[in-house]
Amino acid sequence: MVMEPINPATGEAEEVYQELSEDQLEMALNASHQAFADWSQRSFANRRQILQQAAALLREKTDELGHLITREMGKPIREARGEVEKCAWVCDFYAEKGEQLLAPHSAESDASRSYVRYAPLGTVLAIMPWNFPFWQVFRAAAPSLMAGNTMLLKHASNVPGCAARIEGLLDEAGLPVGAFQNLALSSRRVEGVIDDPRVHGVTLTGSETAGRKVAASAGAALKKTVLELGGSDPFIVLEDADLDEAARVAATARTINSGQSCIAAKRFLVVASVADDFLERFRAHLEGLHTGDPMDEDTAIGPQARGDLRDELHRQVQDSIKAGARLLLGGEPTPGPGFFYPVTLLDGVTEGMPVAEEETFGPVAPVMRVADEDEAVAVANRSRYGLGGAVWSSDRERAEAVGRRLEVGAVFINGMVKSDPRLPFGGVKASGYGRELGAFGIREFTNIQTVWIG
Repeated sequence: MVMEPINPATGEAEEVYQELSEDQLEMALNASHQAFADWSQRSFANRRQILQQAAALLREKTDELGHLITREMGKPIREARGEVEKCAWVCDFYAEKGEQLLAPHSAESDASRSYVRYAPLGTVLAIMPWNFPFWQVFRAAAPSLMAGNTMLLKHASNVPGCAARIEGLLDEAGLPVGAFQNLALSSRRVEGVIDDPRVHGVTLTGSETAGRKVAASAGAALKKTVLELGGSDPFIVLEDADLDEAARVAATARTINSGQSCIAAKRFLVVASVADDFLERFRAHLEGLHTGDPMDEDTAIGPQARGDLRDELHRQVQDSIKAGARLLLGGEPTPGPGFFYPVTLLDGVTEGMPVAEEETFGPVAPVMRVADEDEAVAVANRSRYGLGGAVWSSDRERAEAVGRRLEVGAVFINGMVKSDPRLPFGGVKASGYGRELGAFGIREFTNIQTVWIG
């Protein structure tokens, strides 16, 4: 099998990459196993130095790496450079805080002394998506490597250049041979890698379908998993919200990465008494976003990453309109080369419509009118997803109280849901389980070991 990424802005093929042979895969698994014996015994100071060097290289090569991201998956160039810079941040964060977050702590017992330590687990297989092809990898790799684990990367097949470049950059930063390796594999071979005894844990960011398959395979092999899956995040606007600011942030929250983000706001639940006012402001902000060549510095919305993804998004929009949603903006694929879809605004969306029930991965904003905060919470929680949610109100205590009722992994009050190296990130229900980032993220792939001394 060959991997031939298509530039989504032009529809033209990029460089061709070859899949690993069985012999090459075996060599990679052996190398990872051997590297763990070395890497796991290195001092935190040594690991810190290498992560800091990785951060420095990312910053030095931001423009080059940003252009690679944009060519392979279409992210607007300004956002692509921002993604690389965020990767440097997460490396620096765990370089600085990793030793402290993994420090042993005392626990009282009947022993003369007892404590808990966090030991590296082994080799972690990271199965990563295309939408943030550098960030998703580094937010898993930085804490795992700092903890002393080694990592194997199975990246999405449409970003093979990004996968190869990440491996090369970490090698250049000074990681020992085999400590981080890119596995250029088709999805059908992943189950065999999960089952291999040289692999000790699996972290996946991807679709609900992929998560179920990986969880089943890892469960059969009794291996730890962290799953960060899809989302249909509610963005709740109460009647006392600052509508100007809420509408401005809503436009960004829905269209970041051209709408292709698991934590993008995807359902706008607006109290009916202010819905018309909010919609007018929201539409104005959406209309002001420039769609076009992602290499253009002024572009806010680039293409969808693949043609089939654009087609599926359009199907969701059309089926929702047939079910009664009112189209206010966009709604038809952009003609010409590339996989462009315009910013689309729908009003009158109700439960049961595809844009309300399914994850929409593109710049489509469905507005759902609700009577009050109780209905907003009820509608928000009836989703099978539970990744993040935002609540907007001029009364922060009220907004926090509403936020505590949401069945999600993260609640943002008067702000946009985002990931931050300092805070745990992950969801509940069909959005997955386990946490990345923060103190919880670095401990996920460790052996939490009790030590009892008589």
